[in-house]
Amino acid sequence: MSKWVAERTKLFDSSGIRKVFDLGAKLKDPINLSIGQPDFDVPPEVRKAAIEAIESGKNGYSLTQGMPVLREKLQKQVDEDYGHDDRQLFVTSGTSGGLLLAMMALVNPGEEVIVFDPFFVMYNALAAVVGGKVVTIDTYPDFRIDLDRVAEAITPKTKMILFNSPANPTGAVASEEEIRGLAELAAERGVVLLSDEIYRAFCYDGEFISPARFNPETLVIDGFSKSHGMPGWRLGFAHGPGEIIQQMIKLQQYSFVCAPHPMQWAGAVAMDTDVTAQIDAYRRKRDMLVDGLSDLYEIVRPGGSFYIFPKAPWGTGEEFVHRAIEKYQLLIIPGNIFSHKNTHFRISYAASDETIRRGIEALRQLAKEGA
Repeated sequence: MSKWVAERTKLFDSSGIRKVFDLGAKLKDPINLSIGQPDFDVPPEVRKAAIEAIESGKNGYSLTQGMPVLREKLQKQVDEDYGHDDRQLFVTSGTSGGLLLAMMALVNPGEEVIVFDPFFVMYNALAAVVGGKVVTIDTYPDFRIDLDRVAEAITPKTKMILFNSPANPTGAVASEEEIRGLAELAAERGVVLLSDEIYRAFCYDGEFISPARFNPETLVIDGFSKSHGMPGWRLGFAHGPGEIIQQMIKLQQYSFVCAPHPMQWAGAVAMDTDVTAQIDAYRRKRDMLVDGLSDLYEIVRPGGSFYIFPKAPWGTGEEFVHRAIEKYQLLIIPGNIFSHKNTHFRISYAASDETIRRGIEALRQLAKEGA
């Protein structure tokens, strides 16, 4: 059968995160701190809007660019935020769909995509699918962006810088100085800056800042999956220069076709739904984990998203995770899934307080094993 399979499928393995998910499904009572999705449900008024859309027959194809009920509302918000003369928007089939369309629209075979290590697992795979070459910039140990290193990494083949803040897997939130510097550098060098802003609602210690504030040619990918607890609804959006957005819409016509139609009506309601309580709860969960582990683990305090990326106190990150699963049924993700290094591991605190407390106790016992 392998003779029929395209070569591009051999450029990356199945997601290591999914392998942990599959393992977790087989355990009776795991301590699951692996899942990268909110543990809160879709707000009631948003669920009601989705049901009403379905019951009223809004189940056919939507416009490829998105239904006006959501797209025009999003466009109005983006225009108010940035005031750019040429910032167009369309609705995507999830943030992941937007990322794939961006890669397809922009990156030619052999062109380079700069990614910051640690990185979200999908970035390297998507670049490989379109024939791009990933250039990684190490951000250890504090997960900060060194603008001099970025400038040195840009070559005539560089097409894109892929930026994610708040970040998965580290929870790092870039400073205004880093964001402005990166935005201005991309503009100066004529490189597309793609900002993955799916965790923008989860900023705990200050306001969210987009590089689009400083560079009007920034391409932004965003969505509702994390902020409103609806990852299964596949509702995202992209905004940026019209030339790029129109090509992404064209590609969506021949791939995803459209985002799920009834969910777009629900998304319009979600835009007016207050999720402050959920964000406050996640800030408290972050503090619970950091306070419970900092005396035994090297932790860079995360400023956003819902992840912590500690250094394994003994062994490699992969060895440490295997021991956690084997002895404590503690599901966490080895850091080498997100990085070229095998030193850290990812904890997701998108979980109940009880699960987090159990996880803290297991992790404290694990750290002492190494001592």
